[in-house]
Amino acid sequence: MSEPLFSVLLTFGALLGLIAIRVPIGLSLITVSFVGIAHETSLRAAIGSISRLPYELSTNWSFSAVPMFLLMGFVASETGLTKGLFNASRALLARLPGALACASVLASALFAAASGSSVATAASMSRIAIPEMLSRKYDPGLACGTIAASGTLGSLIPPSILMILYGVYADVSIGGLFLAGVLPGILSVLIYMTMIVVRCGLNPALGGAATDDEIEPFTRKLLFDIAPLPLLILIVMGSISLGIATPTEAGALGALGAVAIAVVSGRFRLAAFLRALQQSALSFTAIFIIVIGGALLTRYSAVVGLNGMLEDLFQRSAAGPLVLILAVSLLYIVLGMFIDSIGLLLLTAPLILPLAGSLDMDLIWFGIILIKLLEIGLITPPIGLNIFVIQSALDGKVRLPTIFGGVTWFIAMDILTLAILIAVPAIALWLPSRFF
Repeated sequence: MSEPLFSVLLTFGALLGLIAIRVPIGLSLITVSFVGIAHETSLRAAIGSISRLPYELSTNWSFSAVPMFLLMGFVASETGLTKGLFNASRALLARLPGALACASVLASALFAAASGSSVATAASMSRIAIPEMLSRKYDPGLACGTIAASGTLGSLIPPSILMILYGVYADVSIGGLFLAGVLPGILSVLIYMTMIVVRCGLNPALGGAATDDEIEPFTRKLLFDIAPLPLLILIVMGSISLGIATPTEAGALGALGAVAIAVVSGRFRLAAFLRALQQSALSFTAIFIIVIGGALLTRYSAVVGLNGMLEDLFQRSAAGPLVLILAVSLLYIVLGMFIDSIGLLLLTAPLILPLAGSLDMDLIWFGIILIKLLEIGLITPPIGLNIFVIQSALDGKVRLPTIFGGVTWFIAMDILTLAILIAVPAIALWLPSRFF
């Protein structure tokens, strides 16, 4: 075995070992990359790299969109702009079989799009929607699986923190990525809801059917309850697609819009706004440390020549884009059980993006495929992160095997959606082609 290859294997083995013993992924990335660069070059070069990277990243204009969208989401959550989503969705979809589960998908998708956090969505919606479904005699697996899976949709439905990070690393248009995620996000929601309707229609015992007097009419009040988040998303996406604002400016506009809507609706409280600022700062700090680690790993990969090794391997094996997608799918589904989506994306980006570029793959479409894979990893047994978040939020009232059994239907739907997106790239690329 050649020395560079041995160094790479040792470095990534140490990285996975640190993650396995629960060392924070940002610190793990920084540590092994720093040691790797020092070994391959010199300690002085490693110190130079780690001292320059934070400054270089902080001056990246596109990356500055992350705190803006975090602030928008936290303001919307802290000021109660998300509270009416479930009730409004339930009234809107009341006539469908499995109406509460369908409403949970729609409400969770909107909530996740604003919050940018699958874990936060799963925790919040599990306290709101799952008790309601269980009280109506819904199958516990269906109820929990619905929230676990639909909470992940915020990564695909713009604005998305993962899309911003991917866009920075892949050097592609973040606005184009946002537009590319719209139709795949809608497709995912529709496929989830179709599966629920079909299953509950064939087996009514899965979802308690509401009687006519229990069905709440969709009133003007409910419309006002559900309107703020779609309005925010429309402001953000409209300003980007029309060329009025860059993604960073659109994020700032979204944060300002969230504050304005909270003020107009009478929900604004200074304490809530200060909490939103604090949570945004803490979240961005955690993300920034991971980004520094990912950038340092990219630097190490360049020093050791890892990208060239992988490209030579693919060229010798005559592997095409489909082989790369299958390999990445396996990698993401396995690692996604253990590593959060942001950490996994930044851990693997230095390895797979050069390969995708060498195979002349469209990097915007490839980014949508990666983000969909990251979503699947969050709910994949035996250690899907969202599964344990839901069980914890429910204080163990629903057993883990029941939740895992319920979520397998949604994993199957995710695989179906992924296959459609791979077979028909135009679903992701049509909107970007119209505006960019």
